[in-house]
Amino acid sequence: MRTTTLFASIALAAASVSAQSSKGNLGFALGTKKPDGSCKYTQDYEDDFSAIQAASGSTLVRGYAASDCNCAQQILPAAKNKGFKVILGVWPDVEESYNADKQALTTYATQYPDQVYAVTVGSETLYRGNFTGEQLLEKINDIKSVLPNIKVGTADSWNKIADGTADAVIKGGVDLILANAFSYWQGKEVGAGATYTYFDDVQQALGRVQSISGSLDKIEFWNGETGWPTDGGTNYGPATASTQLASEFYSQAVCGLLDWGVNVFYFEAFDEPWKPVSIGDNGSKQDETHWGAMNADRSAKFSLKC
Repeated sequence: MRTTTLFASIALAAASVSAQSSKGNLGFALGTKKPDGSCKYTQDYEDDFSAIQAASGSTLVRGYAASDCNCAQQILPAAKNKGFKVILGVWPDVEESYNADKQALTTYATQYPDQVYAVTVGSETLYRGNFTGEQLLEKINDIKSVLPNIKVGTADSWNKIADGTADAVIKGGVDLILANAFSYWQGKEVGAGATYTYFDDVQQALGRVQSISGSLDKIEFWNGETGWPTDGGTNYGPATASTQLASEFYSQAVCGLLDWGVNVFYFEAFDEPWKPVSIGDNGSKQDETHWGAMNADRSAKFSLKC
């Protein structure tokens, strides 16, 4: 796809995906644990929010499991105190976690309706093949039935949205869809295709949502995750972990997409040194502790203002 065509497609959708202004909204993925791995409490979230707002101006975060570390119970009072909104998550892959998250939402989300921006059911569960689109839609509708006044949707990898795997979810009339897109995980280096690939991935997912829904704005669309590992992280093929490159990706790609009117969640707000080493798709060890836009002590690694 030619760049001019890509930008034109993004621009066409700009007004529809950003209701408040012509510029997209910025949020950050936020973990439930402190650097030592212990659970966060309300004061910890308040300190997180103060740092995020001071560094970026953002007042929106997203999580993944409302019951993990009693997240909903602890984060929503902090959001109220600090003027933040939160996208809470449901982890549907295991029945135990699904039921626990559902219970947390019915208990706490209903107490803080002004702080709950939305709820996402599942995080890349279609990408992992845990559910079909129809099965995931059943879970989404179940959560919607107990939270009738809150937007409910899902988050998944951009390619599972673009290739039709999520069509049943789109047709089912969900309120919002978050498409995750990491050109880093496609081995694209900053300055050598990373920004173009990121824009193209998001455009493919957005185009599919609009085509299947038959509308530019019936379903609210976000880039649910993007990011770049900083110094101390691991490389992925040609893609190099570097704080300088992360800064460039943020200013060029993230700020660029926001300028086109697309909403973006950056992964993630803070480094999480408690995370264990994982094995990537290429079979190599992957460090997940250096993806924060800010250090574990909440100091910014680079400018987060767009």
